[in-house]
Amino acid sequence: MGDVLAGNNAEWEFEPEAVVIRYSRGVRGVRFLQALGERRIPHDALDGAELLDGRRGTAVLRLLPRPGADPVVEAAGGQLKENADPYRLVLPEQSRTLAEYYRDELRPLIGPQARDAAGDGPAERFLVAPPAAPRAFKAYDAKALFDGRTVTFRWFWTGASSAKWKAGDQSFPVEELSGLDWRSPELLHGHLRLLRRDADEQPGEADQDPAAVVFGLGYGPVHESLPFAAAVLAAIRSARVRP
Repeated sequence: MGDVLAGNNAEWEFEPEAVVIRYSRGVRGVRFLQALGERRIPHDALDGAELLDGRRGTAVLRLLPRPGADPVVEAAGGQLKENADPYRLVLPEQSRTLAEYYRDELRPLIGPQARDAAGDGPAERFLVAPPAAPRAFKAYDAKALFDGRTVTFRWFWTGASSAKWKAGDQSFPVEELSGLDWRSPELLHGHLRLLRRDADEQPGEADQDPAAVVFGLGYGPVHESLPFAAAVLAAIRSARVRP
């Protein structure tokens, strides 16, 4: 077991080749981070570390994820709120000196300078394990399910548009998908849209697209829909290289 640094929102354990993050539980914890559980972040998946001033007498030790290395970060597309950032450790101000020590210890081990030329730039594959399947959540117009190989949308007659109801329930093997588009339910027009390989063009509105589910108040919350999207995205990427 490596050194452990405990913060207000998580606990970081520093291993020789990775940082293991365990997010805080209980009523004060962010539900999305709790849903991620424990995560092991290899040094190869990081591009840097920084120490920032936090709010109300706190300091923030933050890791900078390498582009393309983490399926959660890729699926989120920069839409997460600050307190839901899985790479932030919030510490009391009196722990700043200790945080500076770990930042300085990490810096020579991560980033382009710690990788050979072949490992520079965006990662060619995901280096952080995705949320495990099977997964499911309720959107406004359907129940979305993922068994590890196939995404299924089962429409609700109370929420689905006539176009979706007419198309019937949908199943999408990951081999038939090129990617996805997750729009946070905390923003206007939140949805999860699957991008199909064989589709030249998909309907512009998510509520008319049988390859999309739409979110609403209490439907498709971040802590359910984003881990789902990350698990699907990782499976799509794996299918590209599967023999």
